[in-house]
Amino acid sequence: MNAEKMKKTFRVVGLKGEGAFTDFNTEVPKLARQFLERLHEIEAEQGPEIALYEPKRASDHLEGIYYVGIMVGESFTNVPVGMEYIELEEEYVTAKGKIHHIGKLHSELVQWMDDRGYNRKSDSYIVETYHPLENGEEDVAVYLPIKMQNS
Repeated sequence: MNAEKMKKTFRVVGLKGEGAFTDFNTEVPKLARQFLERLHEIEAEQGPEIALYEPKRASDHLEGIYYVGIMVGESFTNVPVGMEYIELEEEYVTAKGKIHHIGKLHSELVQWMDDRGYNRKSDSYIVETYHPLENGEEDVAVYLPIKMQNS
């Protein structure tokens, strides 16, 4: 796994979902399909598909917020009805891999982050971007927000 630390800005237009963390694996793809049916409504330069996840902060934190959408190239004001525009700018640790290994990718990235002394920022969204490949496979890039390090 090739991981790195970076500062990145994400500009996202998408749909908001909310529910039990245990249901994210079925509810997020369902909302993503609904979003893709409305993709034509977004009049902007479009980048990869993206999902934002509220991190689970404790064992009693059972429900969270998530967004599914598309990255846009610039600040966006013509947001379709029922959608939201979100702009995130954070320090992240990131790695990319095959989508069917996403759980392993998350685990390895957390270990990489811990090994280097970075601390998770629990009040910022975890970001995943999705990148289709020619062979029908899909890569995913995972971005875990970290606390700024004092120099």
